[in-house]
Amino acid sequence: MIFRAPPSIRRRLGDESDDDLIAAAVRGDTGAFGHLVVRHQSAARHLAAALAGPSDADDIAQEAFIRAYRSLDTFRSGSPFRPWLLRIVANQARNHHRGMKRRDGRNASNAARVPTAPAGPSEAAELADDRARLTAAIRQLPEKDRRVLAFRYLMDLTEDETALALNVARGTVKSRTSRALGKLRARLDPSGGIR
Repeated sequence: MIFRAPPSIRRRLGDESDDDLIAAAVRGDTGAFGHLVVRHQSAARHLAAALAGPSDADDIAQEAFIRAYRSLDTFRSGSPFRPWLLRIVANQARNHHRGMKRRDGRNASNAARVPTAPAGPSEAAELADDRARLTAAIRQLPEKDRRVLAFRYLMDLTEDETALALNVARGTVKSRTSRALGKLRARLDPSGGIR
């Protein structure tokens, strides 16, 4: 966990909009930014885990919040905060991934761990096998394909929010999503294995 808010902050968290909290944070109210962290840390960590692996998710999300805080004065008032923040998280994950490749020549994991409750041991084994095949197929996709799929399906952003997060047009999100899903399907055969 990045930030554990005291109970008094958690009780008041729903009282103010993101815009109000951002305005207060820009004026120097660090507590207001703390509210934003509490409100959005789960989404930031989830995306970081999906793009760079769960072992580095906390560090990436924390660095993204630091960068977001330093850049609040550039945030466009009236725009949704979450896609803007998630763009920063995605950039931090990409930078982290590049840094790891430079340091030790290996790729960071790009798979999200989606918790599910299988009915029995055989289903659990099948689910683990399916997850491993899907993870391998996703890892083979280019970064821009992994990113659009992560925003749309792992973070459950709308096309408009994904466009803001990726800083592209809405039509680009549609076409990238379609192409990325096509590439992913092409990597998986009808029985769920990798081609």
